[in-house]
Amino acid sequence: MSAESAGAAGSAGAAGSAGTAGSAGTAGLTGTTLLFCPADRPERFARAADSADLVILDLEDGVAPPARPAAREALVAALPTLDPARTVVRVSPAGTQDFAADLAALDGTGVRLVMLAKAESAAQVERLAGFAVIALCETARGVLAAPELAAAANVVGLMWGAEDLVAGLGGRSSRFDDGRYRDVARHARAAILLAAGAHGRQAIDAVYLDIADLDGLAAEARDAAASGFGLKACIHPKQVPVVRAAFAPSADEVAWARRVLAAAGEAGVGVFAFEGRMVDAPILRHAEHLLHAVESVAGR
Repeated sequence: MSAESAGAAGSAGAAGSAGTAGSAGTAGLTGTTLLFCPADRPERFARAADSADLVILDLEDGVAPPARPAAREALVAALPTLDPARTVVRVSPAGTQDFAADLAALDGTGVRLVMLAKAESAAQVERLAGFAVIALCETARGVLAAPELAAAANVVGLMWGAEDLVAGLGGRSSRFDDGRYRDVARHARAAILLAAGAHGRQAIDAVYLDIADLDGLAAEARDAAASGFGLKACIHPKQVPVVRAAFAPSADEVAWARRVLAAAGEAGVGVFAFEGRMVDAPILRHAEHLLHAVESVAGR
């Protein structure tokens, strides 16, 4: 499928020569937006990189299989012009011939961030030693393995994908006609968010395929931000400012956060009343997250 969505893999040594991954946390994942760009469209790379906080150059489903060798060549040729701190390469699923070819192409390029398509186990992620990895959980096994994937030392984030997941289950669509996710997709979304949070990794929300429906995108992005996702992936440049705005707290939210934190400092107790509501440690953390979100959005 599009941005959502047999041979031995390349050696860990080959992967290791491409860069050095952070050992934990969310290193390398800054801002709130990622934008997919097919690796066989090098004329789009610069615009994509300028649009979003992170660009994902896609060697997997965004490129037809016959075009993948040329896509690898185009990607490698363009990498010196791109910021390695803001460039992610999506590689094919572990164990496929394309996975081995993708790693061979990246050897020695300086790429730091890799997204592993259809990630399903920590053993697969370990084959990407030397890279900081975003594990894309878009199969039933991948969703169920989310805690194991999040615990892997070189994983910096988890992303989920609805369309491949539902297709793999034999389903027909991930959403109802009104745009709401079906229960299985909602479960997967929550599972990835919880696994990422439990291990201090960044959680990335899935793409929104209806490019024309910017209102629906904005609502989904606001929900993602409120729930705890740190970023949301996009498939078109015009989605990026919508997502960025949705992740930015409103002026009223920022003002409330500053007031309640100031009141907490004055109260000097664990629980106190503020503007008619009880406030305790979790509420103060909500306020801190709002102010941190301001910094994340302003970082671009």
